[in-house]
Amino acid sequence: MNGQFSTNNLNQRKDMKVVILAGGFGTRIRDVAEDIPKPMIPIGSFPILWHIMKYYASFGHDEFVVCLGYKGNVIREFFLNYEAFTRDVTIDLGNTACPSFHNDHDESSWKVTLSNTGLNAMTGARVAKIARYIDDDDFMLTYGDGIGDVDLHALMDFHKSHGKVLTVTGVRPPGRFGELCSDARGLVTEFNEKPQATGGCISGGFFVAKRKLFDYLDDSEELVFEQGPMRRLVAEGNMMVYEHNGFWQPMDTGREYQMLNSLYLKGAAPWVRW
Repeated sequence: MNGQFSTNNLNQRKDMKVVILAGGFGTRIRDVAEDIPKPMIPIGSFPILWHIMKYYASFGHDEFVVCLGYKGNVIREFFLNYEAFTRDVTIDLGNTACPSFHNDHDESSWKVTLSNTGLNAMTGARVAKIARYIDDDDFMLTYGDGIGDVDLHALMDFHKSHGKVLTVTGVRPPGRFGELCSDARGLVTEFNEKPQATGGCISGGFFVAKRKLFDYLDDSEELVFEQGPMRRLVAEGNMMVYEHNGFWQPMDTGREYQMLNSLYLKGAAPWVRW
């Protein structure tokens, strides 16, 4: 179903908690960085995880639950030392009191819960393990390695309008290989380095879920959210798709890392709203 819809009486928007899956091993991008988890690989000076959080915060969603796993302590250290990383600081070596921080940063409203969801847990188990931190009727859920320019206000409104348990954002990502168009003689008439996929849409994350989603999950480590739970939701008619035709890009490979950094450094990153 397309993200465009009409309704006469949507509830007033309310900021939602954002759950971010950040515990995977990221084996396909080890050539870029082996000593940090994939969500901490930088775009510019900050990790892609930070970019995702900044994007959600730009829509007013600034309370996060981060599901940690592989090298989760790297993410812990980043946020535990965030003030020192982002602000000028004076340290009086003869004084055991806290250092003095100067100037401000734009993330002062953020509340970040870092939850150890296990080294080997799959995505469904990770989400199940953070249920105690979700106390509202609805929450957002996404991956810590993909970014886009999804209209989160429209996504939330769409989710509220249909009343199902889960909304998934459907995307059509760029193709992985260059696309050649030719005439009958074999003369190349067009070449697209990153053609848009022409088949059906795929899940791009950027989920919105009712708290009832936890009824479909358990904390057994092998539970994959995208398999059993989502298939059951489909079978029960409890999942809707919000189609996003704008920018969306995961960071799964070194080439994608370079592309996202190139966009950001050129000032052409579609997700930057700050």
